[in-house]
Amino acid sequence: MNTLLAISGLGVFCLIAEIFNLRKLLIPVAILGLIAILGLTISAYNLPSTHFNNMVIVDRFSVSFSSLFIVLTIFLVALSGDYYKEHQSKLSDYVAIKIFLLAGAVAMVSFGNLAMFFIGIEILSISLYVLAASKRLDVKSNEAGMKYFLLGSFASGIILFGICLIYGATGYFDIAEIYALSEGAGIPIWFPIGLTLIIIGMLFKIAAVPFHFWAPDVYEGAPSLTTATMSTLAKVVAVATLYKLIHGMIPTIPYIFETIIVALSILSMTVGNIMALRQKNVKRMLAFSGISHAGFMLMALLSLSTAAGTLLYYTAAYALAGMAAFAVIIYVTRSKDNEDIVNFNGLGKSNPLLAGILTAALLSMAGIPVFSGFFAKLTLFTQTIQSGYLVVVIAGVINSIISVGYYFKLIVAMYTKEPTEKQTPPTPFVYYFVAVVAILLNIIIGIFPNIILNLLGA
Repeated sequence: MNTLLAISGLGVFCLIAEIFNLRKLLIPVAILGLIAILGLTISAYNLPSTHFNNMVIVDRFSVSFSSLFIVLTIFLVALSGDYYKEHQSKLSDYVAIKIFLLAGAVAMVSFGNLAMFFIGIEILSISLYVLAASKRLDVKSNEAGMKYFLLGSFASGIILFGICLIYGATGYFDIAEIYALSEGAGIPIWFPIGLTLIIIGMLFKIAAVPFHFWAPDVYEGAPSLTTATMSTLAKVVAVATLYKLIHGMIPTIPYIFETIIVALSILSMTVGNIMALRQKNVKRMLAFSGISHAGFMLMALLSLSTAAGTLLYYTAAYALAGMAAFAVIIYVTRSKDNEDIVNFNGLGKSNPLLAGILTAALLSMAGIPVFSGFFAKLTLFTQTIQSGYLVVVIAGVINSIISVGYYFKLIVAMYTKEPTEKQTPPTPFVYYFVAVVAILLNIIIGIFPNIILNLLGA
C-alpha cells in the first residue's frame, strides 16, 4: 500500500514540477524517487499485509512483480529526457503519465478485490492510450492511439461485464470469498461465463492470438518509447495479472479451459513467429515477436500451483531484453521517418557497443545461452512437461527455432551490410546506460537464475 501511495505522490510531483520551474531536475528526481520506492517495496517482501478491507494485498507475488515494474519504469523515465528533448515544455506531462501508469501496474498485481483490479487496469490503459497518440501531428500516431483506444475500451467493457457476472453469481468482489465459493458445488453458470469474459479481455491486453490484430499497427504507429512501454512493462503486467486472476479465483483449471489455453499458446507462438518472418519494420517485427512470447507465457497457466516463480523469471528475462533492444532501436531510428531494418545496416561498424547489445538482446529473446531467455524457456518447458503438456513444449521448441530466422535478419544487417550514413552523431550517455544495465541484468539472472526463481518458488 505504501508503494502505491509513494508512486502516486511522485506522479503528482512530476505534474506540478513545471509550475516551480524544476524541469531540469525532473528526470533525476523521478529516477531517485523510483529507486527509493523500489527500496520501500522490497522492504515489504517478508511483511505480508492487507489494506482497506482486503482491497490491496501486499505479499511476495505483488512485491516481486512490483519491483520488476519499478525497474522497467526507471529505464523508461531515464530515456524520456533525451527522447522528449524537442518537447521540453511537456516533459513533466510525459513523465507523470509514466509514473501513474506504474501505479496502475502495481494495483493490478496487488488487488484483493475485483474493483481494485479494474481501477488498476483502467489507469494503465488510459495512460497507454494517451501515450500512443501523443504525437499529435503524426497520422500514424493518431491512428495507433485511436485504434488502441477503441479496441482497448471494448476489451475493458468485456472485462467489466465478466466482473458483473461473477458478482451476480457469488455476491462478492473479494477474490478470497470468490475462491471459497468456487470450491463448492452448485455455483451458478454465470461464474464460469464471467471468468471466461475476464480472460478474453486480458488476452487482448497481452496480445495473444486471436486477440492480437491491434498490436502490429499500434506498435508501429505509436512513438518508439511508448512502443517500448507496451512491449515490456504493459505486457508483463497483463500476464502477471491474468495469472493472479485465475490462481486467485479458482482452485483448479477446468479441463476445457486447459484445452483452450493449450490451443491459444500454440497458436500465439506459431502465428507470431511466422508473421514476424515477413516484417521489414523492426517495431512490427517485435510486435509479432511479443505475440509469440505471449504464447510462451500462457504456458505458465498450465501449472498454476508452481508456476509463479517461473512466470516472474520469464517475464523478467523477456522485459530486460526488450528494454535493452528498444534503447538501441530508439537511438538508431530517432531521426528517421521509419524503423525499417535497413536503418540498422552497418551498425556493427559505426557503433559496435550498441550493435553488440542489440545482438545480445535478440539472442536472449530467441532463447540462446548464456542469456536468461534460454534458461527462462528451459525452466518453463521443464515445468510444462512435468504438468503433462509435452505437445505444447514441442511446439515451443519448434517456434524457438523459427524465431532465430527473423532475429538474425536484423543481426545480419548490422554486421554484413554497409552503413547507410557515413557519419553518425554522438550517442547520448543515457542510451548506453539503459542498454548496458538492462542487458547486464539479463545476463546476471541467466547465470544466476535462482535470484529470481527463489523469490516465489520455481
